[in-house]
Amino acid sequence: MQSAPAKPSPGIAARLNGVARGFGVAGGELRRWPARRWWVALGTAAFTIVFIAIPTDLIDTPFFAREVPPTVWSWPVLLVSAVLAGLVTATYIAHPDGAAPSRAVGRLGMTGWVVTFFAVGCPVCNKLVLLALGTTGAMQFFEPVQPYLAAASIILLGWALYARLTRENSCRLPARRAADAAIPADAAVTGRTEATDRVR
Repeated sequence: MQSAPAKPSPGIAARLNGVARGFGVAGGELRRWPARRWWVALGTAAFTIVFIAIPTDLIDTPFFAREVPPTVWSWPVLLVSAVLAGLVTATYIAHPDGAAPSRAVGRLGMTGWVVTFFAVGCPVCNKLVLLALGTTGAMQFFEPVQPYLAAASIILLGWALYARLTRENSCRLPARRAADAAIPADAAVTGRTEATDRVR
């Protein structure tokens, strides 16, 4: 007899459900963004592309060159990372009360931004890598790691954005509850005032 396939434990299922709800919350927060945030996200994304693509020679200029051609995934990784970096930066503009920027999340996003530079750069053109590994070591050890750095940069930036958006939503909920609670209280005060006026 074949044994029935193992079912995921309730703990894992609950975590997956929580993450799925978190993505829904993050999407809802993005839909509430004012135009100012989207402009900041667009500007930061454009700056990221130019700032990384020129020194890594993804954008050809007379100032920089690379001995190893770019990989097929260099531009897609840079574009995705730039968009995520722009969105993360925009969360620090006009954030809700109580959703003050977190230093830990900020460091996470900055780390992802820096890792993107190493992921799409020429493995033998980076002076830090050459000093640490030399030309041969850069080709043998650093170049094979670059796809993993690319994935890490996207994960770090994506997680930073997820953390910022879900934090904003969690800070909105107490404010909404307080506002909802204030409405009946105001109505009660108004009712008492009107009753007092009638007695007079």
